Amino acid sequence: MNKDLLRKHIQAYLEKCSANPEQFAKDKVEREERVHYYQSWSSSRMQGMTPDDLFEYLSKLWAMLIWGNKHYVVDKLIEENGLAKVRTELIDLVWASTPIEVRWDRFRKEIKRMGPAMMSEILCQVHPNKCMIWNRRAYAGLSLLEVPDLPRHNYQLTGKKYKELCQVVEEIADEMRRMGDRDVSLLSVDYFIWGLPYEEPPKSGPVVAPGGEGLEPPVSEFIHNEVRDKIAEIGTWLGFNTRTEVKVAEGSKVDAVWEASIGNMGRVIYVFEVQTKGSLDSLILNLLKSLNNPAVQGVVAVSDLEQLDKIKSHAAGVAGLREKLKYWDYKEVLDVHESLEAVNETINRLGLVPPGF
Repeated sequence: MNKDLLRKHIQAYLEKCSANPEQFAKDKVEREERVHYYQSWSSSRMQGMTPDDLFEYLSKLWAMLIWGNKHYVVDKLIEENGLAKVRTELIDLVWASTPIEVRWDRFRKEIKRMGPAMMSEILCQVHPNKCMIWNRRAYAGLSLLEVPDLPRHNYQLTGKKYKELCQVVEEIADEMRRMGDRDVSLLSVDYFIWGLPYEEPPKSGPVVAPGGEGLEPPVSEFIHNEVRDKIAEIGTWLGFNTRTEVKVAEGSKVDAVWEASIGNMGRVIYVFEVQTKGSLDSLILNLLKSLNNPAVQGVVAVSDLEQLDKIKSHAAGVAGLREKLKYWDYKEVLDVHESLEAVNETINRLGLVPPGF
């Protein structure tokens, strides 16, 4: 991290706060209220969470601003994981005494539909002196301060990397204290980061190819799950009902499904399979089985360019599949998701569409 640059921006931030004490006081009250709310959810209280409680708990998160229909998001979280499992894993993430890197990786592995932005925001608001908030804005702000080796994509944000980032933000908090801001937590550092000059991160970032040789199983799994979940979120933002890990036949599941109803005429379904490691024959078979459903209008294989070429070669001789099979570079999936995320966040901040019941 460039400490001279950091001190320059801290000085500008402190001057801004001094010039506008009412806003500074308002921000401080907001932080205190958020910390009080999330800390009030003790382990024992979380054990009794109802679906309505979980909705209230999650809907307050800034990370939920990208969603117009927050009920849909929470309903899907419960549907795909089960309320009991969500409660158990949230309690472990927030309150367990095991190292944060272990809790982080476990939650990422066990819970679908809840990513690093939501996880880190909850952790920061329960443990504001230990945990930082990670999102697109944090990436841009720390990049501006020349922090090296930042995770460009969610799968790169392992528990170990999250712990390292918390230590980096602690360094920023220490510097802010040295420069005169005595009441600093890692949550208030997030407010400082939001005040930094912002540039949208470049779309091209370091990406480990899903089909690359030598991937460790946890890394491969994180990549697969991130791409799977982002395909589902893209479909949701486009107006489809989406599901992940959908059974299409005995012993066969596909990674994601987009589904839309057309009046009283029936359904249109699109099926996605993400290939990181494993048998191409299995991918071909799963997609072929999904086409037994007449509502399936298209099937999509998602991987890196090298793997997609292999899939095309395998599918060329499979009548009935080759005509409907589409190919999507997973890096484009990540870029499309990021663009739609920014659009949805901006639109939802305007409050043009009120929440439903």
